[in-house]
Amino acid sequence: MPEPTPSWHPGREKRHADFGTIAAALDYAAQGPTGLNFYSGKGELSEVLSYATLRQQAIHLARRMLGAGLVPGDRVALIADSDGDFVRAFFACQYAALIPAPMPLPSAFNGRDGYIAHLRRMIESAGAVAAFCPEMLTGWLAEATQGMELKLAGTLALLDEAAPVEALPELDSESLAYLQFSSGSTRFPLSIAVTQRAFMANARAVGMYGLRVSEGDRAVSWLPFYHDMGLVGFLLIPAACQMTVDVIAPRDFARRPLLWLDLISRNRATISYSPSFGYELAARRAETASIDGLDLSSWRSAGIGGDMIRPNVLARFSERFGARGFDSAAFVPSYGMAEATLALCFSPVRQGARIDMVDSAILENADMAVPAGEIRRRGFVVCGPILPGHEVDVRDARGASLPERRVGRLFVKGPSLMTGYYGAPEETARAVSPDGWLDTGDLGYLLDGQIVITGRAKDLIIIKGRNLWPQDLEWAAESDIAALRTGDMAVFSVDGEVDEEVVALVQCRSSDPAVRDALITQIGNMFRGRFGIDARVVLVPPHSLPQTSSGKLSRSRARSMYLAGAFAQQPAFAAGE
Repeated sequence: MPEPTPSWHPGREKRHADFGTIAAALDYAAQGPTGLNFYSGKGELSEVLSYATLRQQAIHLARRMLGAGLVPGDRVALIADSDGDFVRAFFACQYAALIPAPMPLPSAFNGRDGYIAHLRRMIESAGAVAAFCPEMLTGWLAEATQGMELKLAGTLALLDEAAPVEALPELDSESLAYLQFSSGSTRFPLSIAVTQRAFMANARAVGMYGLRVSEGDRAVSWLPFYHDMGLVGFLLIPAACQMTVDVIAPRDFARRPLLWLDLISRNRATISYSPSFGYELAARRAETASIDGLDLSSWRSAGIGGDMIRPNVLARFSERFGARGFDSAAFVPSYGMAEATLALCFSPVRQGARIDMVDSAILENADMAVPAGEIRRRGFVVCGPILPGHEVDVRDARGASLPERRVGRLFVKGPSLMTGYYGAPEETARAVSPDGWLDTGDLGYLLDGQIVITGRAKDLIIIKGRNLWPQDLEWAAESDIAALRTGDMAVFSVDGEVDEEVVALVQCRSSDPAVRDALITQIGNMFRGRFGIDARVVLVPPHSLPQTSSGKLSRSRARSMYLAGAFAQQPAFAAGE
């Protein structure tokens, strides 16, 4: 039985991403014993990949990639399973000066046809000339690339017969390191061009100031490698900081969420991240499964990111696992996006999930986050100050900078930002100003120099001059109504006869007309009583609400589907009818 790589990297100075390239970072990490450990859905160690072994295998594969006809600068699509083959291929691209573009697995899509069409568009968007996939997806990839003039398309076994080149190219810190697809929560995913220099700037800031990585730190991750939090946060930054990572696949986490915590306990991990729903899933599973053997006392950085942070979820997790050594002060709320490589801010060490309670009525009507009294309260999680070397500016609709506690659109600037959307200069010009400020598309405010996110600007619902955040409506319904689960609702607005009309798409598991009618009435009454609005409630089948490849609800796609009649066959009722 193999032993996992150790947490310690003895005999070498701890370096925090102070390298010119990702390949150079792996060269240094390979001088010690740390690395990656892949675990099965049963929690068994299936592959040990030290950084030393990874370097050797990646260089070997890089020489064969070039020998097979790929040339430096070519884009290479990599369907990103959570395994050693993807990791080897990604780092091989680094040594060969190729540009990898990680792409999602089918699990985030509704069916084979939808995934194949999406994959084809992503390959075209990246301008890829080769595409590699796991064995189980060779047929799907062949269908997705039919008629495309690719040099290679299939598994890495295609390279077995290629004659390896002798010399690898010189690597340049100004060159593109990889293409990272945006989540696609508000549009079709665009490929984000990340340079070697931008990656290193973000990795160094995260390692030194965000997570404060030190000797002996160890990470556990179930996050997919095709998403920036999984790829950058738990593959590339650990390699650049010589840190060991224990990896389980997202599908295995979904089936056995407590396996995530078991690995943290078993291997004495110190750093792990999840969106809010991961903490919720683990806490819910612990209601029926034994957690007696867990010891989470080693977990010093329990990060939350990737979606809007739900304070009640974190409170339930802390309550459930506090007796098992989990310290709520370990929570590290953070904020970032792929356009900034990964992270923009982290809450300070031991601050935990600080909640800013504001007056909801003033927030909705005046765009001001005024401290709340005993009523009309709404809480937002504080995500920390902008990383060193970066800047943040909150602006109003005219572009003027706003003071603290005034809600506006967030703009950021710094060395971690993308060069642009690959092959999409018009999209780039809309997102990045000539003087280097990135429009994040998010709304928020500053509090004591820390960033507070209130939601996506495109998702904001404006009813009779009031600003309503759709997640508030969704979370309230999912919390108050027993028949609803997290992720069962998508709320957005459409043009009405007089004003904007609120629409709530709700996944319903019952075909009983009485149950369905009661659910619609219950939701309508809750919206009217708590928020003072009427809504059109449309019941839709389970699993029909669209998600991004990273598992986030896509309200814009839900809205487009609704307007296109995708849910017309479902009974629709105005709440209260």
